[in-house]
Amino acid sequence: MRKITLDEFKNYTFLSGIDHAPGGKFAAFAVHKVDLDGNKYLSNLHLYDVEKNAVRKLTSFNKESSFKWLNEEEIVFSTIRDDKDKEDSESLKEFTQVYKIHIHGGEADKFIRFNKRVSSYEFLKNGMILASVYFDNNAKDQLNLDEKELSEELKRLKEEKDYEVLEEIPYWSNGGGFTSRKRNRLALFDSEGNFQKYLSSEYTDVELIKLSKDKSHAVILSSTFTDKMPLYNELSIFDGVNVLPLETKGLSLSYADFLSDTTLILTATDMKYLGINENGKFYKYDLEKGELTLLTKDLDMSLYSSVGSDARYGGGKQRGVYNGELYFTTTKGTDCHLMKVNGEGELTEVLAEEGSVDSFSIEEGHLLYIGMKNTTLQALYAIEDGSSRKITTFNDWIHEELKLSLPETLSYPLEDGRTIDGFVLKPADYEKGKKYPVLLEIHGGPKTVYGSVFYHELQYFASEGYFVIFCNPRGSDGKGNDFSDIRGLYGAIDYEDLMNFTDLALETYEDMDPSNLFVTGGSYGGFMTNWIIGHTHRFKAAASQRSISNWVSMFNTTDIGYYFADDQTASSPWENHEKMWDQSPLKYADQVKTPTLFIHSEEDYRCWLTEGLQMFTALKYHGVESRLCMFRGENHELSRSGKPKHRVRRLTEIDEWFKKFQPKES
Repeated sequence: MRKITLDEFKNYTFLSGIDHAPGGKFAAFAVHKVDLDGNKYLSNLHLYDVEKNAVRKLTSFNKESSFKWLNEEEIVFSTIRDDKDKEDSESLKEFTQVYKIHIHGGEADKFIRFNKRVSSYEFLKNGMILASVYFDNNAKDQLNLDEKELSEELKRLKEEKDYEVLEEIPYWSNGGGFTSRKRNRLALFDSEGNFQKYLSSEYTDVELIKLSKDKSHAVILSSTFTDKMPLYNELSIFDGVNVLPLETKGLSLSYADFLSDTTLILTATDMKYLGINENGKFYKYDLEKGELTLLTKDLDMSLYSSVGSDARYGGGKQRGVYNGELYFTTTKGTDCHLMKVNGEGELTEVLAEEGSVDSFSIEEGHLLYIGMKNTTLQALYAIEDGSSRKITTFNDWIHEELKLSLPETLSYPLEDGRTIDGFVLKPADYEKGKKYPVLLEIHGGPKTVYGSVFYHELQYFASEGYFVIFCNPRGSDGKGNDFSDIRGLYGAIDYEDLMNFTDLALETYEDMDPSNLFVTGGSYGGFMTNWIIGHTHRFKAAASQRSISNWVSMFNTTDIGYYFADDQTASSPWENHEKMWDQSPLKYADQVKTPTLFIHSEEDYRCWLTEGLQMFTALKYHGVESRLCMFRGENHELSRSGKPKHRVRRLTEIDEWFKKFQPKES
């Protein structure tokens, strides 16, 4: 067996988007591979035959990742395949090309060509298509222009690409670029993709469309705004003709679906207890009576998966209704479980195993999910009698070929009886009695968790001879609202937890070298790395990734800053500037002695480049050895879904930075 290499992820297979065909005899999912030479990801659809328990490849064009079942034997997906599609795309013409493929053989054929840029679409019972459409209030509607007008408009758009006009907040979004006055607008198309009419205003942004079981109507989540996007969104019903608003009494809704044709189930929070990170609750909406009912008053659990990993690519369904019950993922402790809730608010555990459920599908009582467990990469599983049966073997080779370090649990109690839970990876070539360096890794969020699932970066550093330690300090997910509430306490109790966990690890593992400590983290983990180096000199070197250094600038420049920064710091630049500044790592930059590497992406509008630049400048000003590496064309997701060569360079930068400060062997 061999040690894991820095670019080992090029050999991994990533799975996403499992979905059953109507009737449940087949299911499809996407398979993604890394093309390191081409600096891209190759995505194709695969088919699972439920009765035969067999998996086979369905497409081979390397561009198919998202799809939809048209019927029991046909799948549709949007992509650009031929020269005409490519030419239209490059000339900025608005269109979306949808292909159709039969699961029993044959090539994919062109099926529908929408004459608008469609973000998502649903086939209605009457043959019409309900869709969310890209809509730019700064531009003319290309569909209404003649050939000359279209040519002039395209010319204007190309010329105006050299500047942006901002008129609202947020004015950009991570991974989405500048978004001022741009929306996903609800629209109706005929069966051939010809635009019929808009169903929402030009300033309404559609977040979710879910059809009723008979596909005659739909529930819509959306936000309508100018100047400033609100935190509370809107619920409405498309009855087949019109969109009708529903009263939700000041709720922030994250999901809506049909329990029956006359009853909706919602997940939402009023944010009165814990602000934007408050765990949601389940509500029922009776469409006939117009009544909204809270189903789970005392519920306090995460209603999604927040188990982190850098060994995923693509997404998939984490909530869905089957037989009048809503199935959903939830983070419990350090794992992601699958549960269901009925129309009376009664909760039932469906799957409670170590690891994560990344996406799932259920049809005719047959439940499939894509997940990670037992320090493995992703696989497709079936749930049978409450336990998992593995179906795919794409990634079985890693335990046969690679020296992996299995996570060992390590926890310590808080004074209030709760625990801080974490893990330790021993060096892959561990020898008892030999001293090893220690790397503290800090997750993002902060309302996420580390679990026992496979993490490429952590495994790599274990293969390079580090003890890798990581935990879930207060602020993390999986233990209810009170545990995750660190508003106004950033850098206080969470810093205490991280340092106490580090001390516990050093006490527990005698072969850890306390004089050879390193620290890194991204996003919130980058914030904490910045904070740590300003409050202790115990680490030999640090790598701060996609970080926050100054809450005041973060508030005013990032895509979530104007509501995230004041919520999390319990202050604002005007109401309590000193409190916001007190929680900013930049305030303590004059105390830093730790050599620090900063990693940022130029298009990361979540934790913008200016955050790293400020901290880098401060360290240089005070004579601290530092370096900043900025990646063009990347955003906040660099470490998880960035271009493969950039992912290699990022990890190389961190690896070489730490090795630079390792003791020289005599």
